Order: sequence, then C-alpha cells, then structure tokens
Amino acid sequence: MELTTFETEVQIPAKHNIIPSAGEFQPPKVNRKSSFIESNCESVTLEHLKNDCITPVFSKCNSVTISHFDFINSTFEVVKDFYKGEVILEPDIRVSHKILGRIHEALHKPKADLLPHEETLFWERCAFFIEIPNITTTIEGNKLSLVVGGVRAFNNQNLYTKKTVEKFKIFSGFVNHVCTNTQVNTDGLLLDVKVMSIDELRKYIYELLAKYDVNNHVQQMKDFANYHLTQNQFCQLIGKSRLYQYLPKEQKTQIPELLFNDSQINSIAKAYLEDENFKSELNGDINLWKLYNLYTGANKSSYIDTFLEKSENAFQFTNGIKNLLSGDSSYSWYF
Repeated sequence: MELTTFETEVQIPAKHNIIPSAGEFQPPKVNRKSSFIESNCESVTLEHLKNDCITPVFSKCNSVTISHFDFINSTFEVVKDFYKGEVILEPDIRVSHKILGRIHEALHKPKADLLPHEETLFWERCAFFIEIPNITTTIEGNKLSLVVGGVRAFNNQNLYTKKTVEKFKIFSGFVNHVCTNTQVNTDGLLLDVKVMSIDELRKYIYELLAKYDVNNHVQQMKDFANYHLTQNQFCQLIGKSRLYQYLPKEQKTQIPELLFNDSQINSIAKAYLEDENFKSELNGDINLWKLYNLYTGANKSSYIDTFLEKSENAFQFTNGIKNLLSGDSSYSWYF
C-alpha cells in the first residue's frame, strides 16, 4: 500500500510476515529546532554510541547486554521494513547519566594523567525517536509527523547478577512540529518489554507497529479541540493537581493518577498565560488540545526513565477531562 501525506486520515502499510534481519544504516541527517526531551540530557549520534561507548555486561557471567546502538539500529531496520518506500530520518537521540571507567592498565593513574584510550564510558539512560516525515496530519494548525522510538535505562536493570531478561520501552506516536512535543497513546506504547536477545526485541517492535491504530489516535487528539475549560476550571485543575501530590496514599488510589510533579504543574500554569502556541484565549478559555500540549510540553523536563510514562499519562489525563465534560464523573475530584 502506498503511503501518502494526509490531512484527515493516516494510511498505513499492510502488515508484513517477515521480521527483518539486523543491519547498520545511514539515514539522512536533519537539523531540529528543539529537543523532544530536555531535562539533564545530551544529544549524541549513533556513531558516538557505537564507537565511543563500551557495552555494559552482567558482572557475574560477563555476558553482554543489548547496547543502546543495537537497540536504535534494530528499531530503524524494523521501521524501514514496515514503512517500505518512506523517507526515514536520522534518529534523534538523547542520553543522560554518564558512567565513567578506565581500562585495567590505568587503574592506579591519577585522573589528570589518563590518556583518551584509557578512559571508558557508557550512558545509563537513552531515549530516541525516528521520524517518518511524510506521514503527517494537522490539528488546530499544528503539523504532526509519525515517529517510532524507545527508552532504555540501565538503572532499572540489575547488572550485578548473571544474565537475565533485559528491559526496554518502545512507542509509536506523533511529534508536534511547532514544539517537538511527543504525543503517545496506550496502544502505541509498550512500557515493560523483557527480552533475552535482539531478535526478540525486534519482534516486539514489529508487533507494536502492526497493532498501533494511527487513525484512532489522531481522531482522539482532534476531538480534544472540541472541548474547553474556562479560566476558573483551569485554575481549579491546577490547584487540585498541586494538592494531589501530597494526598495520603490511600486517598490517591481513589483518584485518577497524575504523574506530573509540582515544578511541571507550575510550568503548565505559566504556559497557560505565556506559551506562544498554546496559551489561553483572551477570555481565559482553553481547549483540551492546547491543554494537552501544555502537559506534553511540561513533560520535556522529565528524566528519560519516566518520560514515556508521563507521555501516556498526559494523554489519558486529558482524555479523562474530555470524558468529564461529556458527563463522566471519574475526574470530578480535580474540579
């Protein structure tokens, strides 16, 4: 099936039956105006991950882990096969929490005397997305492109044991071009992928792309624009959101979850007044599409290992408010 740029509907290719084999690639380069995640992160290239970083091992058996490079490279190969004939952009990669080391011969050298080849490093956490730029839609004048990506965080992996399952998070969703906010829905997200090999991981990536309902996700986001909060409702939401952080655990279990912390709630309140693209109307009203983007914008300050959970929470929370405005009382505590 041929893929085309769309305004009201996404067309996706037919499912394939063969998982492609691993291989390296040279995607086209692209310069982005801003990052999809900004907190405590550095931008790196695939070449850096491949050539400058060591691969961590399970210490009790010295078995290698799946490297960040292999994770990203394998995702690209699956995306390239699933969306045959499409332009696939170079991965946008962010890393954090640098882990430094040194080779055995330099164990007792003063740090100032270390030579470049005597130092080692790997990044504890890595997030990336791969954009398919010709698969697009427009919502409220904002151009969105399809993206596929993932997160790996070694802090959630016990490396001080024998080889066991390795944990990954993978997603398919959209990036909003006016702000590079990442927008993810539940059926385009796997938060607890556990595999023993790169081939198993590739299978999970492929299955995620096959099940992801692109058109349903787009329609749900478009629906957000049809619902509005008044300024009083927004202020009530912000106040209750700040209060939520301090509720007793038992009470929290009775209320829909909100993963955003105080500083992120403050960012949402500030953006409501000041954000160039998503601030409120002159009368204080704000539609839920703009509100959703205030949440996904605040999420850019999240750490890598919680980024996707908060991305999903932003969508579910906004959808819950939409349902409340339609008569569902599940989110009434926040108002």
